[in-house]
Amino acid sequence: MIKGSIVALVTPFKNNDIDYNAVDKLIDFHLENKTDGILINGTTGESPTLASDEKEYYFRYVIQKVNGVVPIMIGTGTKNLPKTIAETVKAKRLGADYALVITPYYNKPTQNGLYHYYKRVHDETDIPIVIYNVPGRTGVNITAETVVKIANDCERVIGLKEAAGNLTQLTEVVKYAPKNFSVLSGEDALNLPSMSCGAVGTISVTANVVPKQMHDMINLSLNGKYEEALKIHLELHEINKMMFVETNPIPVKEALHMMGLIERELRLPLYYLEPKNLENLKTLLEKHNLI
Repeated sequence: MIKGSIVALVTPFKNNDIDYNAVDKLIDFHLENKTDGILINGTTGESPTLASDEKEYYFRYVIQKVNGVVPIMIGTGTKNLPKTIAETVKAKRLGADYALVITPYYNKPTQNGLYHYYKRVHDETDIPIVIYNVPGRTGVNITAETVVKIANDCERVIGLKEAAGNLTQLTEVVKYAPKNFSVLSGEDALNLPSMSCGAVGTISVTANVVPKQMHDMINLSLNGKYEEALKIHLELHEINKMMFVETNPIPVKEALHMMGLIERELRLPLYYLEPKNLENLKTLLEKHNLI
């Protein structure tokens, strides 16, 4: 069962190439601060802008660097079924522990279409799969009923990253899915409420910046220490909001640059923070002694 604080890792760039010195720094930062797992090639990793050839080298590099200390999850989902299957097979071949498969975007499938899509991905691959529901990005919401049906019929679909912002829907998955099915918060502002509803962890943007605090909050929640977890949740509230003041991962990459961990570089069509937001981010990081 996958659980804990899993960072949705940024992809650091330098001169439009992946910056492997920064990759080393980021991974060391997370291992030192008890991050429980690492997701690469997700939304926060700017996956749509990564070329196929650089992806494979990058995946190999991260898996070798982490060397089994924590689980590695790779984002493999696309809007094209054969490509998703191929990417998911490759993730297993390269040594990933899990594949994160987003609901197909742009196609706007029905719930029946989503069920059969995930069933095919499951049947034609051999790696544990986590469904990624983020309707704000994809234009489609996978319902609790569909998730539960997939989980019951596909033994290697082992979890859900829920980023719909709907605690009722999350609760229904927790209640009706198989016992060892992992529901993970996909929205940092709702990490603690999600845990109180039965989630077992988070796939977090904010963990890029404050990995130890995120780990501690999730760990306290898993152990039923909600009063202590609430203190951290409230401390992180402003940071959680700031990480989404503009499109993710723009703010988090600006923050990591200010913290001296990465170069200040995004790939278009993403662009740098507006000056006022940049100033507010700097003030907030200073307030929390992060810079």
